[in-house]
Amino acid sequence: MEKQNIATSTRLNDFLTLVRIPNCLMIGLAVIVGETIALGTLPSLDKSLAGFLTASLMMAGTMVMNDIYDVNIDKVNRPNRPIASGRVRTREAMTFAMILSVASLAFGALLGLWTFLTALLALALMAYYNTRGKNTGLLGNVIVSFNVALPFFYGGLAVGSLKALLLMFSILAFLANLGREVAKGIPDAQGDRQLGVRTLAVSRGPRAAANVSAALFLTAVALSFLPPLSGGVSSLYFPGVVLADAGFVYSSSRLLLDPRPEPVRKVKTWVLLWMLLGLVGFLLGGVGL
Repeated sequence: MEKQNIATSTRLNDFLTLVRIPNCLMIGLAVIVGETIALGTLPSLDKSLAGFLTASLMMAGTMVMNDIYDVNIDKVNRPNRPIASGRVRTREAMTFAMILSVASLAFGALLGLWTFLTALLALALMAYYNTRGKNTGLLGNVIVSFNVALPFFYGGLAVGSLKALLLMFSILAFLANLGREVAKGIPDAQGDRQLGVRTLAVSRGPRAAANVSAALFLTAVALSFLPPLSGGVSSLYFPGVVLADAGFVYSSSRLLLDPRPEPVRKVKTWVLLWMLLGLVGFLLGGVGL
C-alpha cells in the first residue's frame, strides 16, 4: 500500500510539473486584477472564479501541449521533464491537455459570448505557437507575451467594463514577459539550435539576447510610472510595483553582466517573482482604496 501511495504521489507530481502551477496561478490572478481595475472594486465571487479558471486552465493545457511538442528539445535541454523522461506517455499528456482546454473554454462561455471568443482566440494562438510559432523565435515570443498580457483585457470583458488603464497594464505585462521569453532562449540555445528554433540567442548569440531582454525589462520599469501619472490608481499601487521595478533592474544588470546559461536560468526564475509583485501592485492600485 505504501509503495502504491508513493507511485500515485509521483504520478500526480509529474502531471503538476507539466502544468507549471506558478504560471497558472499568476495568469488567473491577472484576470481578477483586470476585473478589479475595470470595476474599481473587487469583483463578485462568480466572476472572479470563472475568470480565474478560464485563464489558469488554459495556461495549464497549453503548458502540457508545449511539453508534448518540445519533447525532442527537452531531451537535450531538460531530459528530466515528465514526457521527455518517459514518466508520462504522450497520449496521456494529450488527453490531459484536451480536458484542461475544454474546461477553460467552458468557463469562458459562462462569462459571455465575447469572453468565450477571446478565450478561443487565445487558445488558437497558443496552438499555433506550440505547433509552428515556436520555431520562428521572436515572433513566437511575441505570441506568448500577447497571451500573457491578454488577461487584463479579458478581465474587463468579463465584467463589461474596458478602461484605458487596462491597456497600460497589458503593455507592461507584455514587455516584462517578452523580456523573460527572450532570456529563456539563452539556456535553451543548445537544444533549440539542433532543432532549428530561431530564438535570438540562437540567431544573434546570448549577449544580444541578454541585451534585448534587459532593454525590455527596463522599458517596462520606465512605463510603470505612467498609471500613477494618469491618476487612475491609488497610492497602494506603489509598494508592489516599486519592489517589482527594483527586481527588474537587478535582473537586467545580471543579464548584462553575465549572459551565460546558468545565471540566466536563475534570472528567468526570479522574474516570475517580480511579475507577481507587479500584479499585486496592479491589484491594490486598481481597487482605488
